[in-house]
Amino acid sequence: MYKISLITGDGIGQELSESITDILHSISDKIGLKLEINIVEAGDGTLKKTGKALPDSALDIIRRSDACLKAPVGECAADVIVFLRRALDLYANIRPSKSYPGMTSLKENIDLVIVRENTEDLYTGMEFEVGNSAVALRTISEYASKRIAKYACITAGQRNKQKKVTCVHKSNVMRKTDGLFARSCYQVAKNFPDIVFENMYVDACAMNLIRQPESFDVIVTTNLFGDILSDEAAQVAGGLGMAPAANIGDDFALFEPVHGAAFDIAGKQAANPSSFILSAKMMFEWLGMKHDDAMSLLVARKIEEAVYGVVSEGIKTKDIGGNKTTREFTQHIISKLI
Repeated sequence: MYKISLITGDGIGQELSESITDILHSISDKIGLKLEINIVEAGDGTLKKTGKALPDSALDIIRRSDACLKAPVGECAADVIVFLRRALDLYANIRPSKSYPGMTSLKENIDLVIVRENTEDLYTGMEFEVGNSAVALRTISEYASKRIAKYACITAGQRNKQKKVTCVHKSNVMRKTDGLFARSCYQVAKNFPDIVFENMYVDACAMNLIRQPESFDVIVTTNLFGDILSDEAAQVAGGLGMAPAANIGDDFALFEPVHGAAFDIAGKQAANPSSFILSAKMMFEWLGMKHDDAMSLLVARKIEEAVYGVVSEGIKTKDIGGNKTTREFTQHIISKLI
C-alpha cells in the first residue's frame, strides 16, 4: 500500500482534489493498487485559519507519505511549494509538454520535457534594497548544475525519442553564472555517449519552441528560465490545463498541475482536471520505477490512455469550450480506467 498525501489547495484546487480523490479511490478499489489518501490543508485558506500557509502538522503528514499530490494554492504559493522544494530537496522540476487530440496546439507531434533545476538561481529569495535600488543575488553552483544535468541525460535515455538534451542558458551575457551551468552540463553529458547534447541561448529557445517545438526532446535549464519556458511550452502544446509537473528528489517527490488556483472559476465545476490527472500519472510512473512496481507502471499507462481517449472523443470541460463539468469529465476518465 502506498500512502499518498494530498494538498487540497485553494480556488479550483478543491474541485481538482475531489476529482483526483475519486480517481485514486477507483484505482485502489477496481484495479487493486492499494492507496491510503491523507488530506493536507495548505495555502491561503490555511494561512487565514492557522497563521501559517504550511503548518508543521501538514509537513509531518507529507514527510510520512510515499509521495505527495498538490492542488494549486493561491497567493502564498512561495510559502508552500517553494518551501517544500527546498525542505525536501526536490531538486528536479519535470514538466512534460505533449500535444493531445482536440486541444489547440501549434503542432500535432509535440512531445518534449523540460528538466528545470529547482533549488537555486534567483528563486532563493536573496534580495535586498540599497538606497533607491533593489538587488537580487543569483546563485548557480557546480553541484546543483551537474545534478540536474545528470537527471536530464538519464531522462533523455529513457524516452523513445531523439535522446537529445538541449542545454538552455545565457552564458554570452551572464558569463559567470550561466557559464558555470553550461560547462557543468557539458561535462556531465560527456559521460552519456548515446545522448546528443547541444547548447542554446534562452531567447533562441523561446523562439524555437514556437517555430519548431517538435525538434526538442529534453531541455535542461536553470530555475528562472525553466519556469518561463515550461509555461510557454505548455501553451504551445495545448494550454496549461493539459500540463503536469513533478518535483523530484532522491528519496521523495511531489506532483502538481502547472496552472494556478483560478479563483475566477472556483466553485463552478468548470475546471479541466487533466493537468492534475496527468500529474498523478507521473506519480505512479515515479513510484513504479522507484519500487520496481509493475502495477504502478500499468496504472500510469492506463491514466494517460484514459486522458487521451476522453479528449480524442471531444469531451471537454467548460473552461476549454466544452459542456462537461469537472465532475462529469472525471467520470469519463474513470470509465476508461476501469
